[in-house]
Amino acid sequence: MLARLLEVLLIEALRGATDTETSPGLVRGLADARLANALRALHEAPAQAWTVADLAHEATLSSSGFFERFSRTVGMAPMPYMLTWRMALTQDLLRRGSIAEVAERVGYIARHVGVPPGSNARAA
Repeated sequence: MLARLLEVLLIEALRGATDTETSPGLVRGLADARLANALRALHEAPAQAWTVADLAHEATLSSSGFFERFSRTVGMAPMPYMLTWRMALTQDLLRRGSIAEVAERVGYIARHVGVPPGSNARAA
């Protein structure tokens, strides 16, 4: 999981290096001390049933303030970001792990992918 996070960070850093201003993304979110707390918590426990209120608490912000700041800084709302992160982890785990491991570590949500986990594993 850490390797995947580092890969995402590298991609974001390279993407940001070509812009004159820092574009929204994970690197910009991690540069914001409050959002970084929420992002770390989310990345460390992706299977947890996070809510905007939970993440706002991690960032010591109000829910509405957190939602707006996260969306503006990261470039997407918190819940779609969380789903994207979980699906990236799911794909990685399915390539090298078991379906049970995915369910335990990520909380696989089949309805968002449209196919059962086993089909996704065979396709990867």
